[in-house]
Amino acid sequence: MQVKDILAVKGSAVFAIRPDDSIEALCQLLRARRIGATIVSSDGQKIEGVISERDVAYGLAVHGAELGRMLVSALMTRTVITCAPDDQLATVASTMRSRNIRHLPVEDEGRAIGMVSIRDVLNFRVDDLQQETALLASFVRETERPLQDRE
Repeated sequence: MQVKDILAVKGSAVFAIRPDDSIEALCQLLRARRIGATIVSSDGQKIEGVISERDVAYGLAVHGAELGRMLVSALMTRTVITCAPDDQLATVASTMRSRNIRHLPVEDEGRAIGMVSIRDVLNFRVDDLQQETALLASFVRETERPLQDRE
């Protein structure tokens, strides 16, 4: 299974916010789109950063009531780890786990084409395991049948 398999199911809509937008605008975007993170991009394609609801929570603890007026660029993660559409889900899951990342932008030829979450990766893997289990159970049922007499 590859990242492009997830994007084929969930869609490849890319939500972005500009680095000079406010944290309040970011919160409105996250709420309206019901997402936990978004890329930061001046043009909506080139990834300049990533910002998540966790960044907002940490920012609130540090900056208090002034947070809403701050710029996204003040809180965003600038060193962005991305994945490619052809990356294997096992590799992506390992990267997310080892780096404690919940959202990973999908990048192709220098532009953002989607975002996958750890939930997306795990749901896809669980579905895959359920299909394998059903197939194996079917195989076991078939092999446990008494042999037919062919006289």
